[in-house]
Amino acid sequence: MFRYHRLCVGLFGCLMLAAHASRLCAVEAAIQCRAYDQQRDFGIELEGDQRRYAPDRAADILHIRLDVTPNFTDRSVAGTTRIEFQPIAEPLTELKLDAIKLTIGTVTSDYGIQEVVNDDQHVTLRFERPVPVGEKAYVEIQHAAHPTRGLYFRTPAMGYPAEDIQVWTQGESHEARFWFPCFDYPNERSTTEVICHVPAAMTVLSNGRKIGETAEDGDMKRVHWIQEKPHVNYLICLVAGNFHQLTGQHGDTPLGFYAPPSLAEHAETAFSDTQRIMAFFESEIGVPFPWPKYDQAAVHDFIAGGMENTTLTVLTERTIRSRASENVNPSFPLDAHEMAHQWFGDYVTCKDWGHLWLNEGFATYYTHLYTGHRDGPDAMLYGLFQDAENRILPNSRDKRGIVYRDYKNPQEQFDYRSYPKGSWVLHMLRSQLGADAYRACIRDYLMQHALGNVVSDDLRQIIEKHSGKSFDRFFDQWVYHGGAPELKIKYDWQAKEGLAKLTVEQTHEVNDDILLFQIPAQVRFVVDGQAIEKDFEINQRKAEYFFALPSQPQTVRFDPHLSVLAKVAFDKPEAMYRFDLDQHDDMLGRILAVRDLAKQSTAENIERLQRVLREDAFYGVRIEASKALRKMDTPESLAALAAARQQEDARVREQVVSDLVGHYRTNSIDQVAEILSSEQNPEIQATALRSLGKLQGGASKTLLQEYLSRPSFRNVLAEAALDAMESQHRPAYRKPLLKWVESQTESLQTSTIRKALTTLAALSRDVKTKDAERKVIAQYLQDPRPPVQNAAARALGTLGDPAALPLLRSVRSSTQDNGLERAVDDAIRRINETRPLAPQEVVELRRELQTLRDEQKKLSDELKTLREQNAAAQETDKAAEK
Repeated sequence: MFRYHRLCVGLFGCLMLAAHASRLCAVEAAIQCRAYDQQRDFGIELEGDQRRYAPDRAADILHIRLDVTPNFTDRSVAGTTRIEFQPIAEPLTELKLDAIKLTIGTVTSDYGIQEVVNDDQHVTLRFERPVPVGEKAYVEIQHAAHPTRGLYFRTPAMGYPAEDIQVWTQGESHEARFWFPCFDYPNERSTTEVICHVPAAMTVLSNGRKIGETAEDGDMKRVHWIQEKPHVNYLICLVAGNFHQLTGQHGDTPLGFYAPPSLAEHAETAFSDTQRIMAFFESEIGVPFPWPKYDQAAVHDFIAGGMENTTLTVLTERTIRSRASENVNPSFPLDAHEMAHQWFGDYVTCKDWGHLWLNEGFATYYTHLYTGHRDGPDAMLYGLFQDAENRILPNSRDKRGIVYRDYKNPQEQFDYRSYPKGSWVLHMLRSQLGADAYRACIRDYLMQHALGNVVSDDLRQIIEKHSGKSFDRFFDQWVYHGGAPELKIKYDWQAKEGLAKLTVEQTHEVNDDILLFQIPAQVRFVVDGQAIEKDFEINQRKAEYFFALPSQPQTVRFDPHLSVLAKVAFDKPEAMYRFDLDQHDDMLGRILAVRDLAKQSTAENIERLQRVLREDAFYGVRIEASKALRKMDTPESLAALAAARQQEDARVREQVVSDLVGHYRTNSIDQVAEILSSEQNPEIQATALRSLGKLQGGASKTLLQEYLSRPSFRNVLAEAALDAMESQHRPAYRKPLLKWVESQTESLQTSTIRKALTTLAALSRDVKTKDAERKVIAQYLQDPRPPVQNAAARALGTLGDPAALPLLRSVRSSTQDNGLERAVDDAIRRINETRPLAPQEVVELRRELQTLRDEQKKLSDELKTLREQNAAAQETDKAAEK
């Protein structure tokens, strides 16, 4: 039996804070505290400001067995967790587990339990006698929770389709601790079991292999899964509910696809590539799929795109698309990314979040590799090119390395550095090693560290072992330091000497965080129709390179195979770009030539771009030609765009539509109306609708109001209309939008409600009287869906109505959801920013009051939890006495 000794102290503290806070209420009407900063809606804030490293492991966690029952009515979960462990270096007198706001009941162990201390962040189990080093032991913990993270319900009472009731978990990065006690960090691996009790008609999915399903009383059933190979804690997964099932097979590996029944008719398209992806990865990686099965479950309002739980990927339902969308935003890249994680992230896992790129960079790169296998090498290179241009190089002066330890929240690591930049590091390694040598390295890396944890140096050592070369500098500049090189390149032909001269300068700022780069590079000259490629190394601030050639080249291409991540400014003759435009084996050269054509809006250049848009073999070049014609922005270039609208490839057609209506012309609204009536692809219709955001006029208002109410798959047209309304920022939309929101309360999906609230707030921000808007938005603070609550809070912040402050404070004092707390804090801060400034003394008093409110809420939460825990302990004692 255990006791809680903090009850009186917590209650006394709450009373004292309340009394002190009341003395400051005289300034209630003056001004709100302005000290809040916007924070993330996900992830958890880690304690302290120190650099982040993997924690110590006092015990080796051998096995975790969860036996849980989700309650779909009150959205709670209760059960028992059994943890088998073994002390590593010293006898163990206590076991400290992560457990956020769990109610802990009976705890047992084969070494006896002397005391249980539960502080809302951890549960510490103190043994009656120490567990010796090397001896196996267990603890068994009864627990219950109403999780605000980690385990998520989707029920009809929350506004989801009745046939789609579901519950699912999300562990990464540290969310498992919200629904069961555990060692919640990726430097620990164990085998696991999940037993779940649900209504008999439901499906239950989890990691590994299903070993039992039995009927229970009350029209319930018990489903038992076991994961027999060790994996990390954040990959433990449970999905249960009503699902439409599809099946497949790759060799001996069964494939399962699970979708909400309301989306059943569209589900097959989303998973059509899965078997081919697995076959390609096994061949490319050289290691067979390492698990007994592979399931994918699409769920409502998932918190990300997908999550690679071992043998069971959970996906956003938005990956399920209608066939009418053709190849615009296809599902297969997400499918490939999450499956790649089954090797990179699950089979081998980063030791800590500082090395996250070993999970996410690999998954991103292998998605590019599959794209190249599926659609050709140009498609792979175009994806890498877009990643560099749009995601990495705009951050080329970011001083943070890919490996970075000064984060406060692990989610800070889930950015461009771990994903596309990590992918590019692997691409450069593959380019330098050669494809075959690279494959050998990766296979050895996986085999040597199978079912283990890795850091970046593990990969470096494998590469050096296979290549015989030092990669210290490579990893130092690309992985452990920040930034990317910025290169200024100038070409000159020295006819007398028969030499091509390249002057290369690294123009980026060099400092302790961003180094001067050493770059193995390549240049291609085309002489009399023959390609001549030369290797050279860039390793100085500025240097000249000379290449002997038989005659003056027709063109010069730096980095022709796209193997260098760099921001490049290349000064070469215009005639060379014209030559590049016709090189059918050089997709990237054609793209660069297209961009050069856009610099001069001549009739000749427009004709060339129109020909490219009509005839080029690769869709990406055609997309770039469309962008170039738009950039010219002349009647002739826009006429060329209009003439090219009927593109067979929907991706190009969407770009042409976007570019065609992206600038205001007297006939722009008529063009949009014609596109909306003739185009059958809803994604392209949505693109046309969004363009109305730049086009004022009665006709655009009529179109937007019409399409706001027009049914479409996943409300894609309504959401596009909302985007355009917000962009126009016309208060005239307020009343019809308000009426529409009120009439659609029961039928709108989460993303549409969020967008509608955001738009309504933005349109009403600058008007004097906004009571009606405030009331409609405020009612969604009570919506059972956390994403909607957060959107309502942020919308009130945008609205800027001080009358919302009492309600926001009330929500802030009562919520247990950290994400909603942050959204409310941000809303309060933004409202206060719109109010007249008060004297500094009042500001300080308000700041002190807000601090006291926060502390009071924290203590109140602790008091509530302690009471619940005390009640649970008393119930346990009564049961024991019986």
